[in-house]
Amino acid sequence: MFGQRSTPQENILILGLGGVGYYLAKRLAHEEYAITIIEPDAKVLSRADGQIDARLIKGSALDIDCWKEADAGKMNYLIAATNNDAVNMMASIIGDRFGITRKIARIRSRQFGNEDSILTARDLKLDLLINPEELAAQEIVRLIKLNAGNEIIDIADGQIQLLATEITDQSPFANKQLKDIAREFNEFPFRVVAIARGISTIIPSGQQELFPNDQIFIMAANRHLPRLMEITDIRLHRQQKTMILGGGMVGMRVAELLQKSVKVTLIENDEVRAEELSYNLANTEVLCGDGSDADVLTAAGLLSMDTFIATTGENETNIMSCLLAKNLMRKSQPKGQAKGYVAEARTISLVTKEDYLVLAQTTGSNIALNKKVMAGNEILKFIRRNELFSVAHLHGFDAEVVELIAAPKSQITRRPLSKLDPFYLDKLIIGSVLREDGWNIAVGDTQIKENERVIVICPSLYLKDVRKLFQG
Repeated sequence: MFGQRSTPQENILILGLGGVGYYLAKRLAHEEYAITIIEPDAKVLSRADGQIDARLIKGSALDIDCWKEADAGKMNYLIAATNNDAVNMMASIIGDRFGITRKIARIRSRQFGNEDSILTARDLKLDLLINPEELAAQEIVRLIKLNAGNEIIDIADGQIQLLATEITDQSPFANKQLKDIAREFNEFPFRVVAIARGISTIIPSGQQELFPNDQIFIMAANRHLPRLMEITDIRLHRQQKTMILGGGMVGMRVAELLQKSVKVTLIENDEVRAEELSYNLANTEVLCGDGSDADVLTAAGLLSMDTFIATTGENETNIMSCLLAKNLMRKSQPKGQAKGYVAEARTISLVTKEDYLVLAQTTGSNIALNKKVMAGNEILKFIRRNELFSVAHLHGFDAEVVELIAAPKSQITRRPLSKLDPFYLDKLIIGSVLREDGWNIAVGDTQIKENERVIVICPSLYLKDVRKLFQG
């Protein structure tokens, strides 16, 4: 259980310091796992040296001498994260021969690893197969099928929910401190647990003020969500039309998953690729054009869309296209529209740079997704599965939600939340605690007791500090 870790330090071998590998190496090394990395590119290793607390070995993932130098037989986990599917699949088999018990591989092809595949995960000796593009596509589809204008995340077996929304000029929360919001809206308990502003994520205190254009996550009990949406002027609406910019692996897969239930228009800049997509996506309208051009978007029917999704391979194109789409929709909204009316498309952008996530979230994107972060977090959940009851990453925020247990005599049990060490007050929020009457939203005078299950929100890199707070 998280906060009561008594097992010896676990050894993890990572093959490849590409996007997923680098992200995982940083996270796991910070959490005091013993990391060994095999990477063939000297420049990549040089960048990692000094930034990642890990043993670095220059060489090929298929060079057995490198495996021996890494003491592969002593590893608890193998993470094959090179950019080559075949190498990752072969590495899992090699890892099995070395006796590594838990093996994870990043495999982009959907032809391998499934129960009906020629080579199943069992054949490949894999415990977890990660497909970043499939994860991103499935998450986009999940968000669209929520039938709401904002993101909702279930935690604590669905008993607690996190609602993402934007603070507008008309929002009842705009230009108010959180402590004043809590006093004014005291019908039931809820907490603002994270704020995305500019390029920063804020874990707020009661003195934090909310401003227009802030993106926030609010935590509340499931039974209070409808009333919370009324308070924040969020209106549910039916998904009827979706526009996708970019026909790569993610864009094509989203269209494939949605086209039978939602009207989908896909815009692809490459003429040959557009023709191929038109052939493969029988129920999707495929258009060839520049999706960063306002006239192209308008001619393609943007103004009648419910959701605009940018999935090209360019960060700037995705962010700016979402901003353009949002502005076009705002300009087309009839004057005098009822407050809370959903007239503009919700925008979702795919961003490959972590540093751009919060920027995307606070400019033109309602939701910003990163394949690398999503894939990495799935792997982290697998590795931590004996420590955490649940974990969720807040899209577009540098923050995570974890559910854990307070160990006897731990720091968290010694005083009310408002009296915690200031070091922790700036880095985490205790959102909810499970008691006999169910999950309770935690407030300043809440006293956590030993062995209670607790939901914590913190920046991604402070999980180690959270662990210390909950350790006995």
